[in-house]
Amino acid sequence: MTNQPNQPYEGYDPYQQQPPAQPQWGYDEQSYATQQWQGQTWETQTHAPVQETAVPPAAATASAAAAAEAAYAAPRSYEGPYATGQQAYPAAAPAPSAPAPAAAPVDTAGYGPATLSGNARITDAQRARLEGRSPIIEPGMQPALLTALLGLLLAATAPVSSYALVVPLVILQAVTAAGWFRLNGMWPARQGIALAFMGGVTADVAVLVAGRDQAPAAILGPLGVWVLLTLVLQLRSHADPDTRMYGLMATVASSALAIIATGYLGADPDAVSVGAAAVAVAVLARALPLPTPASVAVSLLAAAGAGIAVGGMTGLGAKGALIGAAAGACALIGHRAASYDYPSRFVHFTAGVALPLTAAAPVVWVLH
Repeated sequence: MTNQPNQPYEGYDPYQQQPPAQPQWGYDEQSYATQQWQGQTWETQTHAPVQETAVPPAAATASAAAAAEAAYAAPRSYEGPYATGQQAYPAAAPAPSAPAPAAAPVDTAGYGPATLSGNARITDAQRARLEGRSPIIEPGMQPALLTALLGLLLAATAPVSSYALVVPLVILQAVTAAGWFRLNGMWPARQGIALAFMGGVTADVAVLVAGRDQAPAAILGPLGVWVLLTLVLQLRSHADPDTRMYGLMATVASSALAIIATGYLGADPDAVSVGAAAVAVAVLARALPLPTPASVAVSLLAAAGAGIAVGGMTGLGAKGALIGAAAGACALIGHRAASYDYPSRFVHFTAGVALPLTAAAPVVWVLH
């Protein structure tokens, strides 16, 4: 088959190279020069928007036309075995490159370095420990007000009857059990809290049944039983030895505190009124914004004054000052225990409320 006249022979291309595809709408210098890429850019909060660079129309048209003429002028050779001529194809003009997007500023205020696994939040206690701050964080005025309210309830219900005194006492024992476990970092510990609380309730029932005269046996008996019961339950646990020992100590201590709080029920009603009122006043004075030495001194003086005042009302006289001062000192010890080791808000509103009153119960019971 012969070639048609006025038609160049294309020859054989061993690599089957194809000429560049022509646009469907035809090609001309004007349309090629004015062809631009139009589209939407993808913008996020961490990527800066692409900025368009303004190019003068005349300069863009001239540069595109020059590139097109150079492409037509440069011939393209085929070196196949049957190649007899050269064909000129328009070379693709280099597209104007878009300017590189500027790096978006990164706001690192309040954030740690980026990691593949994320940056886990730390608690206030962990942050304070890393910063080397004091582990003593006092509960403050709100828990002190709750302690004072609970103490006044104990002081008001004690002269009424033992059954009236049981109501605020059970509340105190429940808050003591929950607060002690949370203070030791064990949460949730529903079984341990329930066990400690049931120990306190058992001691309350034993004192109500046996009477105040048999209060020592009614209190110490459940204490020994609950220590043995806690030991047996921990021996049956499948946890590792360190965890079992830690749980054993926390459960025994919580049960002992809840049971010792029954001392309010076994003490003389007048002594209970004096001691509970002294704790209420001492904790409120301790929450005042004063230096620690001054705050402690003011708290002890306030507790002794409350003991004298309530003791004069109940007939205890000077003995009321002694009970008040001793109860106030024990309340400060309980307050200090609830403030140790970066306590949480839950600790402040449980252990911070209950421990001052619970720690004063043995003194009131002994000194009545």
